[in-house]
Amino acid sequence: MAEPAAQTKMRRPSPRGFGGPMHRDMAGAKAKDFKGTLRRLLSYLKPQLPALIVVFAVAIASTVIMVLTPKVLAKATNALQLGIMKGAIDKDYIFKIIYFVMGLYVVSALFSFIAFFISASMSQQIVYRMREQLREKLTELPVSYYDKNSTGNILSRLTNDAETIASSLQQSLIQSITGLIAVIGIIVMMFTISLWLTAITLLTLPLYGVVTMVIAKRSQIKFQAQQDKLGELNGYIEEIFASSKIIRLNNKENDSLEQFSITNNQLNEASKGAHFLSGLIMPLLRFISNISYVGICMVGGILAGAINPLLLGDIHAFLQYSNQLGQPIMQTANIANTSQSTIAAAERIFEVLDEQSEPSDIEHPASVASIKGKVAFANVDFSYTPDKELIKDFNLSVNSGDTVAIVGHTGAGKTTLVNLLLRFYEIDKGSIKIDGIDIRQFTKKDLRSLFGMVLQDTWLEGGTIAENIAYGNPNASRQEIESAGKHAYADHFIRTLKDGYDSVLGEEITTISEGQKQLLTIARAILKNPKILILDEATSSVDTMTESYIQTAMLELMKGKTNFVIAHRLSTIRNASSIIVMDNGRIAEYGNHQQLLEKKGHYYDLYISQFK
Repeated sequence: MAEPAAQTKMRRPSPRGFGGPMHRDMAGAKAKDFKGTLRRLLSYLKPQLPALIVVFAVAIASTVIMVLTPKVLAKATNALQLGIMKGAIDKDYIFKIIYFVMGLYVVSALFSFIAFFISASMSQQIVYRMREQLREKLTELPVSYYDKNSTGNILSRLTNDAETIASSLQQSLIQSITGLIAVIGIIVMMFTISLWLTAITLLTLPLYGVVTMVIAKRSQIKFQAQQDKLGELNGYIEEIFASSKIIRLNNKENDSLEQFSITNNQLNEASKGAHFLSGLIMPLLRFISNISYVGICMVGGILAGAINPLLLGDIHAFLQYSNQLGQPIMQTANIANTSQSTIAAAERIFEVLDEQSEPSDIEHPASVASIKGKVAFANVDFSYTPDKELIKDFNLSVNSGDTVAIVGHTGAGKTTLVNLLLRFYEIDKGSIKIDGIDIRQFTKKDLRSLFGMVLQDTWLEGGTIAENIAYGNPNASRQEIESAGKHAYADHFIRTLKDGYDSVLGEEITTISEGQKQLLTIARAILKNPKILILDEATSSVDTMTESYIQTAMLELMKGKTNFVIAHRLSTIRNASSIIVMDNGRIAEYGNHQQLLEKKGHYYDLYISQFK
């Protein structure tokens, strides 16, 4: 029997849904720690160090070749000019140079291909590792994290943010090193041709840096806002698809579209701002490059007619170098620009990885092998948020084999007790014990293996019906699976399907009713055969006749087990060992069905309201 409990004070947390956490405003902000996030992101390159060395080696070789080719090609142009002036052109010499340059271009292209191929593989490996860490982290996070963050926002970090990092790494790894080598090499080659022309070129270099720094600083804020709004939009889309029937039933299509348009417009504005600023960099740098180009042409023309003139080949080579110099500078500027979105994406991923995980299991956990199922709450305090007390000094004892029904108005705290029992949330004070052992002495995996649950909201994965029934007991035989289906009164409708128990949910079957889905979850609980059963409105989605069948099967299943039954329909709990009536955060009454009716208190009022 359940013993009386001290009165408790509870307040339910704010419900999720429309207007809840999914739609809170996530204003974009500048990265909190740009340098720290960058260092942490670069640490993912350490396992790829050998491949990184190869990438840098071939990329540098390709860059050096490209830097040398204009100077080599200038020899052919100079030879042609001098040959025309002398009246004797050395064609063999010129063609040898041309063939040699063509060979250099081929080798450079080959090296560049190798560098990009390895770089692409490296970036995907890094993002694969990052996604694996995210997946592992998400299994360690407490349930409270999912209450505060929308599914779409979490998925956005797994997909959009990770992909942003992958594409950025693939480009930046090569361009960051080749750009620096190219700039140094080109400037050196320029000095070998003309000091005056090089001076004109160098005068424009500070302008590149100023433009890049000013625009990149502003665009960083916009890119952060873009990533946040993208996650918010994904969350909203996920919600409206999940609630499509309710939206249509209440004729709220226009409202949902309006909310979607608002969020979409916010994303659009953030994206336009980010891409407008980033788009300014290349035209401005190209404008600066063109100014430099015009200055070189003017001074080069003067020098061509000077006492000690430059040959046409040298002037042509210098113009090529001038044109080439703009490219690595623009690439470097582009890297600085895209790094803003990359760091914003990385920071969002690291935020998840840095979240507080569930408390670790103790080093020497207790065994669950001999657990019978006696449950005791002793002086339990709990609150979802530190500033709002929810449960205070709660006491309850349930003997092994008893069936305890928990009833009460919505928000009375019924489901909270189950969440605490399963350690989905950690209590603030007191203890919860099973067979006299504090549940914190078990590993969470072992603790939850003691329980079977049938919830009001069904959940099935995209596999076969047999796999779904065996979800909690994957080693079950086919005979055991089908036996569970029969006891749950699901066998008949399963066999009417084309492939029976091998029918694939979501592919071959898309029209299973909610009641039939509930039967499958009940079959899953029957097959698991747990020590403790938790039934949360387990028959709410089935018709009256099927409910009577399932009640018979459940009574057989519940024998010898400790059972917690959360119910609104009081007809389903008449045979419970004891009934706890919760009202306004306290245990208002306890006893069996007949005793509580005779008291004519809260339970009596609930019963009368349902049946009369």
